[in-house]
Amino acid sequence: MSESLYVSLLNLACGALLLTAVLVLWLRELAVIIRVFAMQGVVLAVVVGVLAAHENSVELWTVAVGVLVLRAGLLPHLLRRALAGLGESQRETSPLVNVASSLLAAAALTLLAYAVSQPLVALAPSAATQAIPVGVTVVLIGFFVLVTRRRALSQLVGFLLMDNGITAVGFLATTGVGLVVELGVSLDVLLAVLVLQILTARMRETFGNTDLDELRELRD
Repeated sequence: MSESLYVSLLNLACGALLLTAVLVLWLRELAVIIRVFAMQGVVLAVVVGVLAAHENSVELWTVAVGVLVLRAGLLPHLLRRALAGLGESQRETSPLVNVASSLLAAAALTLLAYAVSQPLVALAPSAATQAIPVGVTVVLIGFFVLVTRRRALSQLVGFLLMDNGITAVGFLATTGVGLVVELGVSLDVLLAVLVLQILTARMRETFGNTDLDELRELRD
């Protein structure tokens, strides 16, 4: 792969990674949000695949396939199962921050990510490290989703967005974090999703809803 093609493909994939994170902020239908999250899994696998092609690394190609299966296949499937089992509105209730403000916050978080990432990029300037701010932005947007959405499932998507961003930063900063490390992290994330899916189902059975604001009112 030529250097120019590598840079173009990497920038395109990282741009798509950022776009999917912003779309999660914009959307309200939980089923559509899950589809966008699955698309982000595909894009993340493409990022790893581009790095694998550039480095001619069989290990990275293996990781790319694993990322595709887990983050674009298995995790979205578990989220769809959790959504189907809720038996309630499949639309996000009024979040703490409206759409317009959320998009403005995404712009501010993007600028913040680029500012705080500059020292890290300056340590080893390259096409991959220059894309690190995109991964950091996805982490920040995921955290923003986690703290501003009211549905437990939406917050779970926010948690997974953070994990995707952290994974992207790891690969871009080191050109691969290693098969064993990625496998361990992926298993931890899968376990966390399974546990949170069970908790969400229990919340639905016990309280009849997964809106966390309404659950707080029950406590009060």
